[in-house]
Amino acid sequence: MADIYELLRSAGVQPTPQRLAVARYVLGTTSHPTADEVLAKARRECPTLSRATVYNTLTRLAEHGLVRPQTIREGVVVFDAHTERHHHFVDEATGKIYDVPWEALSVSGESSLREYDVRDYQVVMRGRRRKS
Repeated sequence: MADIYELLRSAGVQPTPQRLAVARYVLGTTSHPTADEVLAKARRECPTLSRATVYNTLTRLAEHGLVRPQTIREGVVVFDAHTERHHHFVDEATGKIYDVPWEALSVSGESSLREYDVRDYQVVMRGRRRKS
């Protein structure tokens, strides 16, 4: 992964120590963390990190296209550093969220939704991951 400091700078986000701690974790994981999970992990690097700073940083990262907030778990926003189009699979046994490649699914019928201006969509599947 590119140097986080330079990545933030090139995106127009001032790389403070607190923002760097948040960005290092959220941009380096595939786990789709909540803000509270980001706070817990980023505090290992920056113990004085506040909840407000985490929320503000995640909002800033989303505004600059570095993460996508997603409501995949019921009533909970998670942050996804994989910003290209893709779908999700939620393992109901573990709660883990997996990325599913965009081209793995075919969705049809959006053209029949004439009363809507669809700008984006994704499929969220739920079930249990098979053991391989």
